[in-house]
Formats: sequence, C-alpha cells, structure tokens
Amino acid sequence: MTGNGRIAEGRAVAFATTQWSVVLTAQSKSPSAHEALEKLCRTYWWPLYGFVRRQGYNPEEAQDFTQGFFAMLLERRDLDVVRREKGRLRSYLLTALKNYLGKARRRALTLKRGEGKPLMALDELMARERADLEPAHLLTAEGIYERRWALTLLEHALARLEQEFQTAGNATLFEKLKPLLTDESERASQADIAHELNMTENAVKQALHRLRQRYRVVLRDEIADTVAVPTDIEDELRHFITILQT
Repeated sequence: MTGNGRIAEGRAVAFATTQWSVVLTAQSKSPSAHEALEKLCRTYWWPLYGFVRRQGYNPEEAQDFTQGFFAMLLERRDLDVVRREKGRLRSYLLTALKNYLGKARRRALTLKRGEGKPLMALDELMARERADLEPAHLLTAEGIYERRWALTLLEHALARLEQEFQTAGNATLFEKLKPLLTDESERASQADIAHELNMTENAVKQALHRLRQRYRVVLRDEIADTVAVPTDIEDELRHFITILQT
C-alpha cells in the first residue's frame, strides 16, 4: 500500500469513530453503548430541550419531554433504523423529536418523578436555563435548536483545547488567549498578556497563532462527529459559522 493509501485509510478509520457511529453503538446494552448514549444526550439535550421549550411548555414539562424522547430512542430501539446514509445527526434528531411530540400523548410522555436515572443532571440543565441570554423572541424553535447545537459544539471544542493546554502546563496562557480567538482588535491585549505572563509580545503572537490553528482543527473534528460522510463536513461547518453569525 502506498503512503497516500495509508493516510486515506487512517482518515477513514478516524472518521468511523465519530459521533454518528456513537449513535449506532448505542443500540446494544454494553457498557460502551451506555457511554455512547450518555455522550449523545449531553451533546443534544440542551438544543432539543430548547426546541421543546419554544413550543410553549414550562421547564418541568420540557424536561419530561426531552427525557422521554431519549428514553424512547433506547427502549424502542429506534436507533436500530439509523444508518450513515441518513445524513446529519443534527437533522435526524430534530426530525425524530418532532415526530415524537406529534404522535405521543401527554400522559404517555411524562416520566414519573424519580423513576430511573436521568440521562442528564437536571440541576445542570436548569443552571443553563437561568443563564440563557438568547433573544428567544427573535428565534423560531428550530432556530433555538440550531443555535444551541452550534454553541454546544463550540463549548466542546474549547473544552478540548483547554484540556490540551492544561496537560501541557499552559492553563493560564489558554485563559488569557481564549478571548482573542475571535477578537480581531487584540494587539494591545497581546501586549498586556505578554507583560502579565513575563513573555515577549512575539511569543504571545506565535502562541495565539498556534491556538487558532489548533482551534480550527478541533472545531472541524467536532463538526465531523455530527455528519454521516466526510463530504458533508465542509457544508456543515459553513452552516455552523452562519448560525453563530446571525
């Protein structure tokens, strides 16, 4: 096999372990399936919950609907019908939620309080609800879902970067540089950071450049986790950027 062939094969293997395959893994009852479902829930709970809330339900009702939706996916083995050709995980889950809300009766949807282990800590959910500053009156339910989807991916990317910097012993540097990832008027800030951390301004500039490069790679990886085939990545990345810019 040629060198290029090995690279292509390596990329295919890497892509095969994305979040879409996490969904497929969640079909079984193995420990890895439980972990896969938990990852799925933590990524999509907040966006899907926001969609339900925009339908006019109060927080407790929206919690029940969202919890019930994920429970249904697992209990009814709805994930068994998911295949890679279905497309983007973002679109699949929203469509599935709409069908769930449209068909199920309120009595059947509500989970008894305290019955079963929540798929996501509700105190964490409500903390985000209280801190929510979205202009909800300007967004449709789908708009809230998509914006929260994009913000969640952004949070995951930044968390990965933070962990990488912490592992390298550069946690303070990351905290100082993080606000500059999207700030184009950062020249004076770089000088301030250099002074605070006893670095040269050129060293800070190089560190910021490397951080931005790594940020693009990590963000692309997060996007790749949500699509069925590699050819969809660039379109989904453009969609992600459009959402955050609106």
